Amino acid sequence: MSQRDALENIRNIGIMAHIDAGKTTTTERILFYTGKVHRIGEVDDGLATMDWMQQERERGITITSAAITCYWKKNRINIIDTPGHVDFTVEVERSLRVLDGAVAIFCAVGGVQPQSETVWRQADRYRIPRIAFINKMDRIGADFDRVVQMMRDKLGSNPVPLQIPIGASDTFSGLIDLITMRAVIYDDESLGVKYEETDIPSAYREKAEAMRVRLIEAAAEVDDALLEKYLGSSELTEEELYQALRKGTLQARLVPVLCGASLRNKGVQRLLDAVVRYLPSPLDLPPVEGKNPYTDKIEERHASLEEPFAALAFKIVTDSFVGRLVYLRIYSGSVQVGETVLNPATGKKERLNRILLMSSNKREELQETRVGEIVAAVGLRNTRTGDTLADPKHPIELEHMQFPVPVIFTAIEPRTKADEEKLLPALENLESEDPTFNYRVDPETGQMVISGMGELHLEILLDRLAREFKTELNVGKPQVAYRETITDTVTTEMVFERQAAGKGQYAKVKLRLAPTEMGKVFEFENLAPELEIPRQFVKPIEDGIRESMLSGVIAGFPVMDIRVLLLGGAFDQELSTELSFKIAASMALQDAMRNGKPILMEPMMALEVITPDDYFGTILGDLATRRAKIEQHRQNNDVQVIQAVVPLAEMFGYATALRNMSQGRALFTMQFSRYERVAPEVEKKLREKMGLAA
Repeated sequence: MSQRDALENIRNIGIMAHIDAGKTTTTERILFYTGKVHRIGEVDDGLATMDWMQQERERGITITSAAITCYWKKNRINIIDTPGHVDFTVEVERSLRVLDGAVAIFCAVGGVQPQSETVWRQADRYRIPRIAFINKMDRIGADFDRVVQMMRDKLGSNPVPLQIPIGASDTFSGLIDLITMRAVIYDDESLGVKYEETDIPSAYREKAEAMRVRLIEAAAEVDDALLEKYLGSSELTEEELYQALRKGTLQARLVPVLCGASLRNKGVQRLLDAVVRYLPSPLDLPPVEGKNPYTDKIEERHASLEEPFAALAFKIVTDSFVGRLVYLRIYSGSVQVGETVLNPATGKKERLNRILLMSSNKREELQETRVGEIVAAVGLRNTRTGDTLADPKHPIELEHMQFPVPVIFTAIEPRTKADEEKLLPALENLESEDPTFNYRVDPETGQMVISGMGELHLEILLDRLAREFKTELNVGKPQVAYRETITDTVTTEMVFERQAAGKGQYAKVKLRLAPTEMGKVFEFENLAPELEIPRQFVKPIEDGIRESMLSGVIAGFPVMDIRVLLLGGAFDQELSTELSFKIAASMALQDAMRNGKPILMEPMMALEVITPDDYFGTILGDLATRRAKIEQHRQNNDVQVIQAVVPLAEMFGYATALRNMSQGRALFTMQFSRYERVAPEVEKKLREKMGLAA
C-alpha cells in the first residue's frame, strides 16, 4: 500500500455528546463489530472497555478521554471517547484539538442538551467536520424529527438526514436508507446483529420520498455540476450523492444525520460506514501552522512522510506499569524508538524510549510512528499538555491549547508523615495530567489547597489520590474560587531599593492600571522610553506583575480583567537587575490594586433544569433564593426546561436538594459561564464571613 493510500484510509475521530446520550455504549458496539473485543461491555454493568478507570465503572460515566485503534473495511479508525460531564470539559477540548472528524451523539428523547451544545461550539471553533447519530430510538418519547429540528434551532447547523427510523420507542424496528431507498429491518432476537434489507414499507414510502428530495437538494447545493444536473431533471447516482455529501461534510456546510439504538445493536454498522465515507482522512485537512521558535516566522507542516517530524502532546497519563505516558498526534514526518525530538516550549531535547499503540488501557509496542497516527510515548519527562515535539533540525511550535480556569477549591492535609511524603509527587502527577487542576500552599494557613472545575471533578481527584497514590487525607469543605479586580484607573510609582551583603539593588517603575472588559484577564503594554526602562527589564516587569496577580489585596484571590501600561521608571547601571525590576513591578501592582477601588468577582454558572410540570413552581422558587437569573423556560413535551445563570456559591449540594424537591425526577446540568461582580450587599456579608474590613 502506498503512503498516500495508507493516509487516505486513516480516520482520527472523536465521539462526543451530553452525559448519558450513549457515547460509551456506541463505542463498545463499534469495538465489537470491528473485532476489537469479542464480547460487548455494558456501562450499566461497569464492564465498558473504554471506561477503564475504577471511578468510571462505579459511576457509569466517562471521565478521561480513552484512545483506541480499530479497523473497518480496510480503514484504520483511531477513536477517542470523550466525557459528557461538564466538569471534564478539558478532556473534550484537548481531544478536539487533535481530531480530524467527530461523531456527535444525541439522545432521541433529550435531543440537543446543554453539554452537547457546549461540545458542538468547541468543535465549531476547531472547524471539525461532523456526522450526527440520533441514538436511543428505542426509548419512550424518542422523536427523530424533533432532534433534527433542535440541531437547526439550537446549534445553527445544517442537518441532512441520510436515514429515517421505522417506528420509535417499542415499535422501533429499523431504518430507511434515503440514498439507496431500501429499508433495513433488524432482528430483535439476535439483538440487532442480524438484519435484512427490504422494500420500504408502504406507510413510510411518502415520507421517505419527501426526505430524499431534501437530501438531494442539500447535496446539490455544495456541488455546482450536481446542481445543474439536478435542475435539468436528471437522476443523481448513489456515488454522486456520496461524493457531494462528503464534500459538504468536509467543508462543514452540512451534517449527515443517522439514527439507531446502540444498546440494541441497531444502526451501528451503518454509522461505521458513514465515518469512513464522510469524515476526513489526514490528507483532506489543510496543513497545520506553527511558529519557528528561532525566527518567529509562521511555517506549515503537510500530512506527508517527506516533511520534518511534528507532533502535538495532547494528553498525559500516569500508568502504573510503564510510568508517564504522553499521547501524541503526529502531524507530519515520522520518528523511531530511540530518536531524540525537540520540545520548543522548553528548548529541551527528549528521547523516545518507547512508542505504544493504545487500545483503551491495553498497549502494543511500535518501532516507529508516522504522520496521521495517534500514539502514546514513554520517556518524555519534561513534556506538558499542549507542547509540540519536533525534528531538532526543523523546529516548529504549533498553536497552544486553551484551558478554562478552575472555579472551586478545597483545603487538604495528609493524615500521617508517610502520607505527607507521597502527597507532593501525587499532586504533581495529577497536575501534569489535567491542566484544569492545580494546587498551591496557602501562605497564611500553610495548608495545601487544590482547585478544579466542580464538585465532581474534585471528588474524582480526591478519590484518585486515595486509590492510585495510597494517600490518606483530611479534606475541608469545597470553597468558591473568587477573583479580584479594580473599578477605577490608577497610576502608581514604586521604587525598590535594597542593600544586602554589600551589594545594592535598585529599580523604579511607573504603572497605570485600568479595568478592562470582562474575560480579558490581563493585558500588558510597554510605553516606557528605553532611556528609562531598558528593553531587557520589560519582560521581568511583566513577569513580576503576573506573579503578583496570583494574590489580590481583598482576600488574596487571583486578580483578573486588568490592563497594565508601563509608563516609565528609572534604572541604575550598577545596581539594577532583572530581579529588582520584577520585585518593583510586583509591589507596584499591589499598591495600584489597593487604590483602584478593588471588588470581588464570583464564578457564574450556566444552569439547565429539566423537570416534570408538578415540581416547576417549587424549583423556580428555590432558584430565586439562590440568586439565579432565569434566562428562559419552555415546555418540552411533558417537561419544563429552565435555563438560568446562578452564582456557584449558591449551588453546593444542589444535586441532593433537587432530588428532594422532585422525588428524584428532575435533572440538571451546570457549567462555568463567566465571572461577574459580587453584588455589594453579598460582598459585604462575604467580607464579614471572611473577617475582612468592609
